Amino acid sequence: MEQLIFVAILVTLGYFFGKRAENKHIKNLIEREQVLNTLPAMASRMPPHDGRYEQTLVSGNVVIANDYFKTFVAGLRNLFGGKISTYESLLDRARREALLRMKEDANKIGAELVFNVKYETSSISGQSKKKIPIIEVHAYGTALKKQNSKN
Repeated sequence: MEQLIFVAILVTLGYFFGKRAENKHIKNLIEREQVLNTLPAMASRMPPHDGRYEQTLVSGNVVIANDYFKTFVAGLRNLFGGKISTYESLLDRARREALLRMKEDANKIGAELVFNVKYETSSISGQSKKKIPIIEVHAYGTALKKQNSKN
């Protein structure tokens, strides 16, 4: 009985604190996306051909974990099958964060755009019995900065 109460407490705490942390992260993402919206990031493999550019590899990396409540709900959903939307929101936030970190890296060097943007995603949950989903998302691309013209 004590274990059931303990699990119920963890699930309840996970729900409230996890929801709060997720909402705070989403607000932060939206604010940063609005600031960096002027820096284009595209999946195109070829750079634009209008001028000379300095090319630099830029990247952004994030490791993000799910809260206990969402892990519990996903475990229940796994019994019956179907879409696990809790993991979809986790992946969405991780991709957005990695892209923003990559854009911030490009912005620091004064890049005008980033092309050939790619994502790498991996699960690093470990081998424990109580697997809490932890994922790593790495976004990388080639930043282009106009070359200084020397006369």
